[in-house]
Order: sequence, then structure tokens, then C-alpha cells
Amino acid sequence: MQAPASRANDRGRLVDNLILFARVLRAAGLPVGPGKVIDAAEAVRAVGIASRDDFYWTLHAVFVNRRDQREVFDQAFHVFWRNPRLLERMMSIALPQTVVPPEEERRELSKRVADAFRSMSESEANRPQDKIETEFDAAMTWSEDEMLRHQDFEKMSTEELERAKRAIARLRLPVEERPIRRFQLHPSGNRFDLRATLRRSLRGGGQDLEILRKRQRTRRPPLVILCDISGSMARYARMMLHFLHAIANDRDRVHTFLFGTRLTNVTRHLRYKDPDVALAKVGEAAEDWSGGTRIGVSLHEFNRLWSRRVLAQGAVVLLISDGLDREGAKGLAREIERLHKSSRRLVWLNPLLRYEGFEPKSTGIRAMLPHVDEFRPVHNLESLEQLAAALSRPASPEEMRPWLKQLH
Repeated sequence: MQAPASRANDRGRLVDNLILFARVLRAAGLPVGPGKVIDAAEAVRAVGIASRDDFYWTLHAVFVNRRDQREVFDQAFHVFWRNPRLLERMMSIALPQTVVPPEEERRELSKRVADAFRSMSESEANRPQDKIETEFDAAMTWSEDEMLRHQDFEKMSTEELERAKRAIARLRLPVEERPIRRFQLHPSGNRFDLRATLRRSLRGGGQDLEILRKRQRTRRPPLVILCDISGSMARYARMMLHFLHAIANDRDRVHTFLFGTRLTNVTRHLRYKDPDVALAKVGEAAEDWSGGTRIGVSLHEFNRLWSRRVLAQGAVVLLISDGLDREGAKGLAREIERLHKSSRRLVWLNPLLRYEGFEPKSTGIRAMLPHVDEFRPVHNLESLEQLAAALSRPASPEEMRPWLKQLH
């Protein structure tokens, strides 16, 4: 019979294992804090560890609260708790053995999970009581610059995300300049400037008459961004905020709004020069981050409160969303049509276009497609570069015809 002191020590070791597992999940991108570790320990104590399946689903119920977190949790669990006899010996070991799975499983291992285990291995390497053996293929954690351009933001490792953020900070958005009502003097202008000519002649007593010309001035139109920050868009929205911060600090008249279940104006926050400070301010302002999506309601609020203020002078609108509306696209067609008529150019950026077999089957997508000028992907660095190139030239109606045909 095991002594009480030994049983208490074993319970402490089990909690240490759960803490280390939670640390791996947090490094892989899941929102895991001390509260969830306590909940996991209580849940395991209540359910027990007699069955591996029960243990898996107990931790799954505690640590996973969104669909996009399931794959990361599943991969981390099967690598972390790899020892097949671990559950039988749970109370007698200090740390689980973390070994990379066989070759056929290695191909499915998420880069974020690989990075999480690598960082855990480095942090625990100096602890003599820990025996962690980690082997990773370099291909899972490194890619060349050309490969990085085509890599999906969702599949990037932590190191690749940092490199992508630095590349995004260097991007610029050269929106095509438009003529305005004002004119300026120019030697090859197509109009005579009679007022300037007479004013110039008076300086010489009216003896010399030099004909001055003028031409119409041009100016970049206002840029308005509406970015979806719901749960299905969270990872892409974080990368897009770095892009929007670079734009907001590169040019004037940039207005940025975030929406999930409500609309939030973050224009003022993105004007901070330091991206860390700017994104921290944005995170504090947007209370509905990673929640549901109410696109119709958010666009209605924008049209009612902001459209007349920010859509003047032929504004270009970038709508960043996957088009998945939890309210079944209620009122969405009316609001997107109004937004389209109020802007000079409406560009819809959708990360779902990264799939080759994508079809507009969702009710939200079908309601929005007829009222946009362009429909483009936004899931990697290459798509952002293509966006910059597309906005520097006029929109082509031919690009939307294949999509509109799929609606009928």
C-alpha cells in the first residue's frame, strides 16, 4: 500500500504534468491561463485516468472552446502524452516523454505545435530532473523567403509569423490617384490660367504678358477598412492589423473599423508609431474579439453612423471577412448594397479563397457577392502584394463575372 506522503507527491507530479501541457498549448496559440489549469486538474480528479479516451476528452472539454483549436489540441495531446503506458504509470513519473511521432504522423504535425515543443524543450533543458527528448525536422520550422510569400498565415510557425510581420511592415498600398476639383499651375497644363496670367503681368506694369497654364490636381482617395475579428477570422485578423498599421502610418485619410458582434472604430489607435502599442490599444478597444459574427448588423451601424463622414470624395473600401454570418445574412444584402453605392470601389478580401474548390454556398457570401467590385484572397504575403498591385490600377468588371455566374 502506498504511503500518504507518496500519494501526495504523485498528485503533485500529475499537476506538474498538466501545467507543462498547458504551457505547450499556450505556446501553440491557445488561450490557456492558470484558471484553466486548475479546472483541468479538478476535472481529471473527478473523471479519473483509467481510460485514455476519457482523459483526452476531459482535457479537450477544458482547453478547447473553438472549432479551430481542435487540431492543435489533438496534435499536442498525442505528442505530449505519447507513452502508451503513461496513464498506467501517471502517478509515478515526473514528466511525460515528448518524442516526435513516426514519419506518417510527422507530416500532419502543426508548425505551431512543433514550435511549442521546441520552446518547451529549450526552457526545460537546464533542469536535471526533466528528461525531454525532442527531434524536429528543420523543414517544419524554416522556409526561404520565396516559400514564406506563399505560406498560409494559419500554417506559419511562430518564427515565420514574426518574419511575415516584418515583411508586412514594409508593404505599401499605392491606391490610384483621382482628379479633384482644384487646379494647380503647370507648364504643360491643358487650360489657360487667366487669373494667374493677369496677376503676373501686373508685376511688370502690364508690358510683358506671359501665358500661364494649369492642370487638374490629383489626390489619393480616402481608404476605409472594415475587418472581421470573429472566431473564424481571428488569426488572419491579427496579421491584417499589422498590415493596416503599416498603411495608417504611411498615408493620410485611412479609417479602420473592426466588427464581430459590434462595430469598433480603431482609426485613432492605429496611428501610434509603435506597432506593439497600437495593437495593444486596439485589443483594449475591441471587446468582441474572437466572438460571433453579425455582418449585417455591423454594416448597418457603419452605414448609419459613419458612411457620410468617411466615404466622401470617392473612398475605396476594403472589406475583410469570410462572409460567415451567424444570423443567416439577415439584412446583409441591403446593407452591403448601400455600402457599395456609397463608395467608389468596394474590394472584398476573403481568406476562404485559399481553397481551390471554394464555391459561394454560404447565404452570407451569396448575399454579398453581387455588390462588390472585386473578390480577392487574403491569406499570405503574396495575396497582400497582389492587392497592392490591383489597387494601383482601375477595377475590371471581368474579374467578377465568373463568381456571379456561380450564383445562378
